Amino acid sequence: MTGSVITIDGVASGERLDRALQRHLPELSRSRLKQLILSGQVATADAPNDANVIRDPSRKVRQGQTFVVILPEPEAATPQAQAIPLDIRFEDAHLIVIDKPAGLVVHPAPGNPDGTLVNALIAHCGEGLAGIGGVRRPGIVHRLDKDTSGLIVAAKTELAHRALSADFAARRISRAYAAIVWGVPLPIEGEIAGNIGRSMTNRKKMAVVGAARGKPAVTRYKVERAFGDAAALIECRLLTGRTHQIRVHLADRGHPLIGDPVYGGRHGRVLTRKGTAAAAATYFPRQALHARHLGFSHPASGEYLVFDSDLPDDMKSLLGSLEGL
Repeated sequence: MTGSVITIDGVASGERLDRALQRHLPELSRSRLKQLILSGQVATADAPNDANVIRDPSRKVRQGQTFVVILPEPEAATPQAQAIPLDIRFEDAHLIVIDKPAGLVVHPAPGNPDGTLVNALIAHCGEGLAGIGGVRRPGIVHRLDKDTSGLIVAAKTELAHRALSADFAARRISRAYAAIVWGVPLPIEGEIAGNIGRSMTNRKKMAVVGAARGKPAVTRYKVERAFGDAAALIECRLLTGRTHQIRVHLADRGHPLIGDPVYGGRHGRVLTRKGTAAAAATYFPRQALHARHLGFSHPASGEYLVFDSDLPDDMKSLLGSLEGL
């Protein structure tokens, strides 16, 4: 990594941090600087440690303030084709719908440079996919977490990518998830609304935050099956698409996903100590979340396409274990 030390002059005094930094680093776009700030790469220079990291791009600066801007090393070359089996639910010249298994990362990122859905798509669709919608994430319109299974659509042309991206942004895509959670949400059907942004205490996590720090997020849920008062199978429908949205909203309500290593907390441990069937749930190896429904208008024909996916075997087995509660 390389770093730049920037001292704010009188011209930039009073401006937003991202705009002020761009005056001194014109080779970087304002959006790039904003991302650097949000990812914790900017700190005050008097003691550039975690306590002095600044994550608010709109923070006003003053003359004489000094900041350190860290520039991460360039990412690796564009993703390469890798022959990875895919469960293809639909494919034509414009798009492809995949039923993604848990454990498959959607696109390359630090820690997962290859072996991703993108690598598999390039191998399956051909090199013509490269660059569609972005070199590092060719074809990707939306994403699922690594350990979330289920339906995902990818674009094979620029036209399809633009159209599907616009439909996601305008909330014209129908998405439903099956989630198995600790406890039983009350009321049994409702809506969770809460802005989601980066956690102040752990930048690797998201959290429900105030309006000034997060983006609006709405999740509708319905309890489909309760296992006593210990757990429930629910359906979640997204009205927005924020990072970790379902996981964060449910955890904030006190009903985290079973198996969630990030937001799951200590739920279920008391039941486990009593030797009940919750032991299997407590040690479930991933967040119990499956994208089971996807509906959208085909970007070329206009035909409305609907796809549904059965629960994977591990979640079926989990439900069987919960029957004992």
